[in-house]
Amino acid sequence: MIENLARALHVSNVTFYTLLFGTLIISSLLLGLALNRVLHYWTKRLHDGLPQLFFSLLETLPVPLLLMAGLYIGLESLPLPARFERIGSKLILALVILVMVYFPAQVIALALRRAGQRDPHMLRVTQPAAFVVRILFALLGTIIFLENLGISLTGVWTTLGVGSVAVALALQETLSNFFSGLYLMADRPVGPSDYIKLDTNQEGYVVGIGWRSTVLKTLGNNYVVIPNSVLAKATITNYSVPNPQMSFSLPVSVVYGTDPAQVEKVLLDVAREAIHDGLEGLLATPAPSVSFAGFGQFSLDFSLGMQLRQFTDQFPVQSDLRKRIVKKFQEAGIGMPFPTRTLVFDKSAKDLISGSQS
Repeated sequence: MIENLARALHVSNVTFYTLLFGTLIISSLLLGLALNRVLHYWTKRLHDGLPQLFFSLLETLPVPLLLMAGLYIGLESLPLPARFERIGSKLILALVILVMVYFPAQVIALALRRAGQRDPHMLRVTQPAAFVVRILFALLGTIIFLENLGISLTGVWTTLGVGSVAVALALQETLSNFFSGLYLMADRPVGPSDYIKLDTNQEGYVVGIGWRSTVLKTLGNNYVVIPNSVLAKATITNYSVPNPQMSFSLPVSVVYGTDPAQVEKVLLDVAREAIHDGLEGLLATPAPSVSFAGFGQFSLDFSLGMQLRQFTDQFPVQSDLRKRIVKKFQEAGIGMPFPTRTLVFDKSAKDLISGSQS
């Protein structure tokens, strides 16, 4: 019947079979694209959950599956030239490997995307991780396809092995910073806008964490760029978590002979007055406190404990409190200490000094 139709159209059998085969492939491709758009529409309409995940997985399958079905039907039902059959069988093999490899890769990528949607801070990790997963599965599929075609990959593996060692040695620092950046973004010991201080004394607000380095903005409005490998190994003090509110102690010293009760009263009055005046950065609760810190070489030492809104408020608050304390001490007649030395001479030293003066 097909041969009679070819003669009626005045075309050769080979040409007619080729046209039928091409029409079948194009029809399968168009039908697959149409189903893909339908499934994509329902994926967009559904809310987050298992139904959306299910349709997200299905929407990528119609095109390769229907194309594979069209190739198989055409090869089995049409007497095509041997060259076409060889090409078609290789295409079917490629599509089977594509489906087998792409589907698990898509499952992992979608799971990573959902994790990023639940926690926006993880997006910087999940997005590149999904890309790496797709690359690895694509590489696996390519290897399987080439092996089925009888192409030996021994030479390729040898070349890649030697080349990868050379690349790893050349990019050792870069790779160290890259993986340290992944760790920092996944573990999140620090985050954007956190005020941190390292054991190497660098401190500032975290501006951003990149793949190679982390940028801090200092109080002097300068940027400090720290390699991620250094930051990952450093001891970090994060003043912004779990709460930016913090306590601080202001050391105060007075001369010996001063009544400690009077000093405590004056310091508490200073703190309460500063809170009443609305000193920016100073908090009323917990209430300020004063403790007798100990006996210094030249002074009685006290500590005024206060509560601050955040770490960087301590600098203007301490400056203002010191000025208030000096003023209050002067009004109360409390002396501020300075280094002194008392020299006691024995009789021989006194005689020596008297002899030298005469």
